[in-house]
Amino acid sequence: MNAPALLGVRHHGPGSARAVRAALERLRPRAVLVEGPPEADGIVHCAADEDMRPPVALLAHAADDPGRAAFWPFAAFSPEWAAIRWALAHDAEVRFIDLPAAHTLAAPGTAGRDGRDGPPPDPLALLAGAAGHDDPERWWEDAVEHRGAVRPGDGGPGDGPLGPLGPFRAVAEAMAALRSAPEGGPPGGEAPPAEGSPPDPRDDAVREAHMRLRLREAVKEFGHEVAVVCGAWHVPALAVRRPVTADRRTLKGLPKVRTEISWVPWTHRRLARSSGYGAGIASPGWYAHLYAAPDRPVERWMTTVARLLREEGRPVSSAHVIESVRLADTLAALRGRPLPGLTETTDAVRAVLCDGSDVPLALVRDRLVIGDDLGEVPDTAPATPLQRDLARLQRTLRLKPEAGAREKELDLRKNTDTERSRLLHRLRLLGVDWGTPLASRAGLGTFREAWRLSWQPELAVRLAEAGVWGTTVEAAATARVETAAREADGLADLTTLAERCLLAALPAALPAVLGALADRAALDTDVGRLAEALPALVRSVRYGDVRRTDTAALDDVAAGLADRISVGLPAACAGLDRDAARGMRGHVDAVHRAVALLERPGVGDRWTAVLTVLAEREHLPGEVRGRAARLLLDEGTLTADRAARLLGRALSPAAAPADAAAWIEGFTGGTEPGGGLLLLHDERLLGLIDTWLTGIPADVFTDVLPLLRRTFSEYEPALRRAIGERVRNGPATGPAHRSTAPAWDPERAAAVLPTMRLLLGLDDEECGAQRPPDEREMMETGASASVATTGGGAR
Repeated sequence: MNAPALLGVRHHGPGSARAVRAALERLRPRAVLVEGPPEADGIVHCAADEDMRPPVALLAHAADDPGRAAFWPFAAFSPEWAAIRWALAHDAEVRFIDLPAAHTLAAPGTAGRDGRDGPPPDPLALLAGAAGHDDPERWWEDAVEHRGAVRPGDGGPGDGPLGPLGPFRAVAEAMAALRSAPEGGPPGGEAPPAEGSPPDPRDDAVREAHMRLRLREAVKEFGHEVAVVCGAWHVPALAVRRPVTADRRTLKGLPKVRTEISWVPWTHRRLARSSGYGAGIASPGWYAHLYAAPDRPVERWMTTVARLLREEGRPVSSAHVIESVRLADTLAALRGRPLPGLTETTDAVRAVLCDGSDVPLALVRDRLVIGDDLGEVPDTAPATPLQRDLARLQRTLRLKPEAGAREKELDLRKNTDTERSRLLHRLRLLGVDWGTPLASRAGLGTFREAWRLSWQPELAVRLAEAGVWGTTVEAAATARVETAAREADGLADLTTLAERCLLAALPAALPAVLGALADRAALDTDVGRLAEALPALVRSVRYGDVRRTDTAALDDVAAGLADRISVGLPAACAGLDRDAARGMRGHVDAVHRAVALLERPGVGDRWTAVLTVLAEREHLPGEVRGRAARLLLDEGTLTADRAARLLGRALSPAAAPADAAAWIEGFTGGTEPGGGLLLLHDERLLGLIDTWLTGIPADVFTDVLPLLRRTFSEYEPALRRAIGERVRNGPATGPAHRSTAPAWDPERAAAVLPTMRLLLGLDDEECGAQRPPDEREMMETGASASVATTGGGAR
């Protein structure tokens, strides 16, 4: 080698990776210099580990501010990765020559950025335009990425007429021409910053000055047996001769921070340009296929697509695959392309395998063209203590990170699932949202949890940020909760924090949360805020039974909140406008469900007395009075006759039509299960509403209509049709509708109790003796089960 070999590449491309590997095999350099942060020189050896599986990335972050971070991603088809692997396999020195991350992260606006964000001009677009092509990606595929892709009869990959270094010389000449143009900038980089102004680490001139200095150091140590693998844009700047003093002057005064660096898993989806990655590509999954396929890339791709579509239930045969390959070849020939590219294969897949539909094609693009492949980093790679603790827990609990979203249901009666739940909740407290809770399937009880799991690369940054709280997941989550308790703004925030603390099983943090909660609850007199806080607190008490945690202190706080709400609610409901009344109705519903779950003597009776006051008291908003009457009717405290009298009074001619409509909305409860069924099965209530509605004067009907439409639009379509049929057949004027159900049989009713106990996870001691229940008990049991299956909680 008469001079260092400058191999300019696109950062992610199979053709570039093959060309780099072929060039290194021929040149056999003693040192390989790669564009990347020099801090990674000490951990580059991890790339040779058998357990290191790309895509992976170098993650550098500021030691004092982990949120200030930058990534350098590598895929299996990245030329830099191919160069690193070749050098490690041939005992060549590997060094990174880009500007140190200590300077890069000191620049403003570097949180989560890519360390290789390219220059403002798009060299691919300029080169493609010069060649007469309007699609830069397609031109680059034909010129570079399809090099070495083997088709039957080609005789295997070759170097081409230019040899292994020919493409790099051609690309270097093209980039030099672009950079010499007015819109490109001089080959040696922009002029140094004006005297007195600090250099910007993001400027190409600054980065390239550092690259030249590192290249000189390598040449001094290894002679000319050096190969440089970097973005093609930088090659002209590295080839130009510039005084050392000038480069050092360019770097003088750079800002600097203390940094840490490590390897982290990456995904193909994050390599895509659509993810916001500055040096991203349009089709990482397609490029990975081109790089990995030993031969027949189009045939293998169509086979993979067919397999995916079959798994999704679409009828795809081998004849479809053969025909799609033929169509892709024909399209490539018609378009003058050397090999079918992604455009041709996509057109063929749409026409043959997807029957012209874009719906299954969207699945192919998402799963294959982009893909969710998640890399792996070996345990020997450097990591923070918190990262190591999380990796240990993932192995112990057999909870493997995956990039694609998947749902997982946990049974909290099993120790392993309980520990998995605690881990996911603790990570959420730390801002590492690996899992998102889902609503469990109805009827499974509180011992079930459903999660949607998806590990994304940026979670590595959040995990690094969480390292300031502790060295283990439990210790870090505990410290984070204690700090959050001190900084909480409202009572509802504290009750939610207490609930999450119990879900995460953090007993050491609970005293700080309870202390802050008790102090804030004693000072807060706003009934609305108290009502917002109570449901989460009661749920926390309930979770204690399933998760075997002591919640006695929380029980006392919840009972105190319920009593304070009972005392202050009637006065708080007075003088509310329509929007505030609707919000208060939601508070009443939430408190009612919470009190039903709070097993404290006297709390339920006091709440029932408050509902009675709300239902009977005049001059309160109609929505609140109607809702209180409905809740009393559902629990059996209010008789049907009394409910009819309250309805008649609310709909009397003396009542304002708007207030009467609000009462109906609160009473029928369109958003609550069973609201419309009540009108369907109680002809007297329906008749009263029908009579009132037909008697509304025309001049006020338009004011009432929006309230009624909002109420009845929330019913299921079938229920609305049934009510309409009942009204069309004539309003009922006789006695209330009587049930035609068979006579009550306690023995038949008792036969379902063993199955119900099994579904609810209860034993005989919790349920009492197996005596046949009376009719009222079975009605209450049925009502509780109905509430449980509709999301209203379960006893």
